[in-house]
Amino acid sequence: MKIGLTAYDVAALEFVEIARAADEAGFDSLWIGEHIVLPFGYASDHPTTQLPGAQHRTAPIVSPDTELVDPLVQLAAAAAVTTRLRLATGIYLLPLRHPLTTARAVCTLQEIAAGRFMFGLGFGWLEEEFVALGIPFSERVTRFEETIDILRRAWRSGPIDHRGRHFRIEGVQSTKHVTTVPLILGGNTDRALQRAARLGDGWFSSGTPSFEQSIRLRAELLRLRHESDVEGRFELIFRIAGGDPATVRRYADAGFDNVLIWTDQVWPTVATLEEKRTSLFAAAATLGLNR
Repeated sequence: MKIGLTAYDVAALEFVEIARAADEAGFDSLWIGEHIVLPFGYASDHPTTQLPGAQHRTAPIVSPDTELVDPLVQLAAAAAVTTRLRLATGIYLLPLRHPLTTARAVCTLQEIAAGRFMFGLGFGWLEEEFVALGIPFSERVTRFEETIDILRRAWRSGPIDHRGRHFRIEGVQSTKHVTTVPLILGGNTDRALQRAARLGDGWFSSGTPSFEQSIRLRAELLRLRHESDVEGRFELIFRIAGGDPATVRRYADAGFDNVLIWTDQVWPTVATLEEKRTSLFAAAATLGLNR
């Protein structure tokens, strides 16, 4: 089973150090979540608040003291100091950018990462963030799906010709190099699962579902993917609560292939860099990653 790390609310230089240590320690992947801005006094609820059971993060998702970073810039920095660690957004708010801007940035990141980047995508939940950026919240799903079409066309190289509901693009090229980027779609709702099975190369859990919820989500995704008749690899990535070997073993025994541990479970927030690295390497040894 692959064991990776998932991060949010981590300062930029700290994330680079986590990436460097995770690469050395034998973790499979490192994911980072994002928001572009903090809307003060927002009223929107994160979709995971509707799920039963406690989530890993109980504080507000975005607050004045949250460390916000640009995920693609951040992952490019991580790629430059790692050699084998897979790097991913978990997730990137796709409707908040123009598709050509996203396509170009991802091509650059994938080149720096030597193919190790996975593009985790979502369409967002924080309505006030959309208002701040001038994007209609009601259009987020249709913009999301249309942007995926444009990205795939752009990464094939050559002229881009697209006429859709939100974008009209013709007579331009994003890259002269064919670029392969796995698209990992997030979201735990029934519609999100259907969309991931139909459009994605994989799926990434929103929040931290319980073990029982993970079992249900996996079964539903595999069923939907089979019924979609879409060919190709379909990777399922689950965040889990806690990083102790017993918890990880429970998922392994149940046949899960890829789990993620929150970085604050293995990388202390208040400690010297040497102490943080020691903690991470000890966790990797306990999990059998660096044998």
